[in-house]
Amino acid sequence: MAHHKATVKQLDGITFAGKTDSNHWIMMDGPEEFGGSNAGIRPKELLMISLGGCTGSDVASILKKKRIKLDGFEMNISAESTDDHPKVYTKMNIEYVFYGQDIKESDVERAIELSQTKYCGVTAMFDKAMEITHTFRIEEKK
Repeated sequence: MAHHKATVKQLDGITFAGKTDSNHWIMMDGPEEFGGSNAGIRPKELLMISLGGCTGSDVASILKKKRIKLDGFEMNISAESTDDHPKVYTKMNIEYVFYGQDIKESDVERAIELSQTKYCGVTAMFDKAMEITHTFRIEEKK
């Protein structure tokens, strides 16, 4: 079993810096009205970015192995949360957007399916707590 560590340090009020085994620091903060200085991303927002980074890495890698050339690739992630505390995410949607010529929908669908059902650990964890949906579109350059 693999073990992972993170260190999170308070800098001031609710401004924190954290790093993990990869030794990269990230700032987290809250709005000024809650004691923050608005100097970093909100901790819960990192969950959306984690999902995008995990599945995006899978999809990009799978398409590269299939020799699919992309001119660009991005994901738009939206989340719904409860109104009452604890305000937790109840649903996330990933819109995958691929840019390029001659990209087959079937290749994209398969890459997303493999990420969502086999490879992405973040999806596997989040799937136990909320609904995760996805859509995709291919934008061809003219």
